[in-house]
Amino acid sequence: MTKSFLNLLRLCFLFVAMFAFASGSNAQNALDGILKSKSIKIAIPTDFPPYGFVGLDMQPQGLDVEMAQYIAQKLGAKVELVPVSSPNRIPYLQTKKVDLVISTLGKNPDREKVIDFTFAYAPYYQAVYGPKSLSIKSFNDLAGKTISATRGALEDTELTKLAPPSAQIKRFEDNSSTVAAFVAGQVQVVATGASVAASMIQKNPQLGAEYKLLIKDSPCFVGVAKGEDSLRTKVNEIISAAHKNGDLEKLSMKWLSRSTGELPE
Repeated sequence: MTKSFLNLLRLCFLFVAMFAFASGSNAQNALDGILKSKSIKIAIPTDFPPYGFVGLDMQPQGLDVEMAQYIAQKLGAKVELVPVSSPNRIPYLQTKKVDLVISTLGKNPDREKVIDFTFAYAPYYQAVYGPKSLSIKSFNDLAGKTISATRGALEDTELTKLAPPSAQIKRFEDNSSTVAAFVAGQVQVVATGASVAASMIQKNPQLGAEYKLLIKDSPCFVGVAKGEDSLRTKVNEIISAAHKNGDLEKLSMKWLSRSTGELPE
């Protein structure tokens, strides 16, 4: 083995070692950057009460908003709240426009391919709602029915799997438009989250709307970009401690009037 070949081999090993070190460092970049700058960008909803909405003072409020502020405070960082919709919340995370997504984000295999999830922090479920006059006992009863759903939301993806081919799912870009379509009579039923439906029913008693079918029991998780393991671990520590000390329970009771129950990790 010649000396020049040995030198070339050493250079190759050095390059591989440097690349591995750089790759490992990149995985730490998000948390390191947050701790260094003492600032964090978190995506939150503003059209999904009581998880996230704009109050009378024109400021975001709700369970997800308070959870974002809580995590930022535990990290010793100032939070920048970034409003998102269901379709763009994951792209915002993938393109580093935000560090975390706290936006009633449910976990499913397709999403787990592109982002990571922390422990769950709040309860949530999606269902189909319609007028009492409309008999719907199973998903087969949705045949030929028009249904509004928010594009890209978990209720959209799950309902697409469960509804019969003749069901017409009309997709809207945000939750407000999804509900408005049902209220205006543009569709016969609506697929949405329980909290949104409760608000809709309260505001529109003339509709005679009621719960019809459970689509999925889907607790809320914090979304983290792939590779940001140190940030995910840190947020998990914060969520776990908040569950044990009762802070998550207080948030759930305040905004949902419902206990957190058993939340998956």
